[in-house]
Amino acid sequence: MPKILVSGRGGSGKSTLVVLLARRLGEKGRVLVVDADESNLGLGAMLGLEPPAKTLMDYLGGKPAVREKLMAAIRNQGNESAPLFAEKFTLDNLPPECVCREGSVAWVRIGKIEHSMEGCACPMGAVARSFLNHLVLGDGQWVLVDTEAGVEHFGRGVLEGVDAVLMVVDPSHEAVILAEKAVGLAREAKKGLGVVLNKVDEKTEPALREMLAARGIEVTGVLPYSPDIARANLLGNPLEAGVMPEEVDKLVNGIGL
Repeated sequence: MPKILVSGRGGSGKSTLVVLLARRLGEKGRVLVVDADESNLGLGAMLGLEPPAKTLMDYLGGKPAVREKLMAAIRNQGNESAPLFAEKFTLDNLPPECVCREGSVAWVRIGKIEHSMEGCACPMGAVARSFLNHLVLGDGQWVLVDTEAGVEHFGRGVLEGVDAVLMVVDPSHEAVILAEKAVGLAREAKKGLGVVLNKVDEKTEPALREMLAARGIEVTGVLPYSPDIARANLLGNPLEAGVMPEEVDKLVNGIGL
């Protein structure tokens, strides 16, 4: 399952998990990180990369141009599922102005909220869905999609172009009930599924496991609370390779990557 969408509540550690997986998988092959969160600005710092010159939304002419294409599709065919990209992409022919690379890890951004009162983020969801559907991977290549908080990307159909969903659950009741909802949506869409406990300790891990088990949810992997990761995120420092290697390896093996 080379295309993985990472989901969870705000602050659960989605971006952290994406970067840790990107570092590890980048040692085995090539990775594209897709920033599909229109609000979060911190992923670049965690990767240690400057943002690309353009987002994929910019590449398509900006939000007004994308919105017009979507409205035309609705007028002509009754839905907004028209492809926004004319070409197929591989990891080798991504628009150079839209990608930053470091070694085997590359990074693209779908689009960001740039102005007050500019309108909803629905066009970003359409761009993400179309891009993922037009992205062709080879052996030893993975895509990790960092999403916005909650489950709106399920409703937008972003997961249409991915193979599996990784749900991040931190020690909070909100994360548990959101996981129950997201797991149901992933199963409805017939996508592969993994559930990762994040920022847990010896007291919160068993409690979370019990709460999830009561909802029929099996845990795939566990990342304990790390003061080093918390400090790096506070200071805006990159998350380097080799952080929690055993836990990340167990997770990679557990989800079949």
